[in-house]
Amino acid sequence: MPGWAALWFVVFAVAYGTNVPTPLLLHYRATLGFSPTALTTAFGVYAAGLVPALLLAGPWSDAVGRRRVVVPFVALALVTTLAFLAVPAAPWVLFAGRFLQGAVSGVVFSVGTAWLGELMSTTGDGGARAARLTAVALGGGWALGPLVSGLLGQWARGPAVLPYLVHVALMLPALALLPRVPETLAPEHRRTGGPLVNLGVPPGSGRAFGLVVAPIAIGVFAFAATAVNVLPLELEPVMPGIGVAVTGLVAGLTMGTGVVVQPLVRRLGTTWAGAIALALGAAGIALGLLADLTGAWPLVVPVSVLLGLAYGICLATGLTLVARLADPAARGALTGTFYACSYLGFFVPVLLAVVGGGHGFVPGLAGLAVVSVLAAAWLATPAARALVTPRPSPTPPERPAPRGPAAPHPAAPPPPG
Repeated sequence: MPGWAALWFVVFAVAYGTNVPTPLLLHYRATLGFSPTALTTAFGVYAAGLVPALLLAGPWSDAVGRRRVVVPFVALALVTTLAFLAVPAAPWVLFAGRFLQGAVSGVVFSVGTAWLGELMSTTGDGGARAARLTAVALGGGWALGPLVSGLLGQWARGPAVLPYLVHVALMLPALALLPRVPETLAPEHRRTGGPLVNLGVPPGSGRAFGLVVAPIAIGVFAFAATAVNVLPLELEPVMPGIGVAVTGLVAGLTMGTGVVVQPLVRRLGTTWAGAIALALGAAGIALGLLADLTGAWPLVVPVSVLLGLAYGICLATGLTLVARLADPAARGALTGTFYACSYLGFFVPVLLAVVGGGHGFVPGLAGLAVVSVLAAAWLATPAARALVTPRPSPTPPERPAPRGPAAPHPAAPPPPG
């Protein structure tokens, strides 16, 4: 197996584990008495561990190499999954485990993405293909993890044990494959000195990242978290006996749709894809608001598709733009910054609960739909699209033809010697 394929499986296996606890939150609510606020906090604390790791891991790997950063955190992913087995006896482990999952994800996703991009570039593949493969690895793991966990958590024996053991079975071969992945950052290309936190934004690209890439990044998990965390909590009273399974289905459908839509991004064009993604997200939020107001829980299926399209297009578009903007010496740092912005979306469920106060999520969902429409309108403007449109390279001046015998045409065979 080539090194890039081994690393792809490692990223997939870690991504699979990040959402295994998500559908089980409803199980913990029923068996351990967690409140809705505690459940949204357990969902959001993941980002609390992830964002600092994202900001620190990229510059760290740019200084010491990719392997020395990724390998120990892949091992930590396995340890963290085993720790979740203790949640029924020690509920605080749920919050500690989610925090550690965030730290693991921040390191593996940011540095692993940069590492995979460098491995693909050595085989002659462009950054766009590496971005699509990364999005498939992440999206595939994020989709299958909660889908399998939700089905096992609803109907299998040991609902708080078996879903985690499935992830353990994935992590063991992932750890075994890591030695096949070569280091790609040569010592002479590593960063020396500089600040501990380096956002990696190249000079002259700050406006492009802040005004275009950052809104797209935040949309990645703002839409996914709304589908996976907010709507199942709101609609649980009208889903008796199937809430855990439906939550797993919603998560799997949302993330799976995000994977399937990846090839569409290139056809949409990178400069237009962000606006289309946020518009789809606004439509999904509006339909989710209707489901919340009417209690029509089957509407979560089309809502999951719309929000999955928005999530997937945002992720692939953002990674492609990062590959376009990044300085090779700070690729890990800029990738980490992108993921840090994207995981701010994990705080959206908590924000929606705060905005709603005692009225549930309805006011927050309405506000999120309006903000998404405004952001989509901005990204569709010529000014926004111009910020991320590559400038054509200047054409070198033509040299005068040399004197003497005419040079042979490039397509012609050389004259006999």
